[in-house]
Amino acid sequence: MANKSTGKTYTSKGQRPNVAKSVTKAVRREYMASGQRMLNQLEAIKKGKRVVLTVANPNKNETNRRYIKQVVNG
Repeated sequence: MANKSTGKTYTSKGQRPNVAKSVTKAVRREYMASGQRMLNQLEAIKKGKRVVLTVANPNKNETNRRYIKQVVNG
């Protein structure tokens, strides 16, 4: 007969997040608005990494594209 499993060996399957979606969204919103994101992007460019900059679309007639993504190769 097989041995019983103990609580020490349990591994989560990771099926569901254990943090409320509203908390995750609030943290993401705060990071996107902070200057830390821009500093991280500049550091990545200095290291020679590929960075995607997101800029508000200056053409307000293109309502289906609120933001424009621009790729910068460092």
